Amino acid sequence: MPRVKRAKIHLKKRRTLRKATKGYKWGRKSSVRLGKTAVLKAGQHALQDRRKKKGQFRRLWQIRINAAAREHGLSYSKFIDALTKNKIEIDRKILADLAVNNPKVFAEIVKKVLAAPAKKSEDKENKVKEKTVVKKAKKES
Repeated sequence: MPRVKRAKIHLKKRRTLRKATKGYKWGRKSSVRLGKTAVLKAGQHALQDRRKKKGQFRRLWQIRINAAAREHGLSYSKFIDALTKNKIEIDRKILADLAVNNPKVFAEIVKKVLAAPAKKSEDKENKVKEKTVVKKAKKES
């Protein structure tokens, strides 16, 4: 049986590693041992930062919505609360885009939220009244 030389495969692995470490500093770009760890770490950081990016964008959207809502006399939390109570399901990404690019449309949404009565708050007031009535009835009996 002939002897198997692995030089071709070994060189290919090193070549792909060198391509991956292109632009790295010092021995990480030229040394195979340092390059392997550098590529692994870079992959880990890339994964973490892809996860972090989602939260960063959400924070940016919140800032933009807050700035636009305050122009109409509402805070961010009260605006989002009013949206959920009136069952208007527009996500923060779309709201932030409307606030920046279409302020007129955003203003209409704010007017709609302020004009519509909040159903949940009325329900809470009724529940509180019912509880007090029940407590009074228990005390009397």
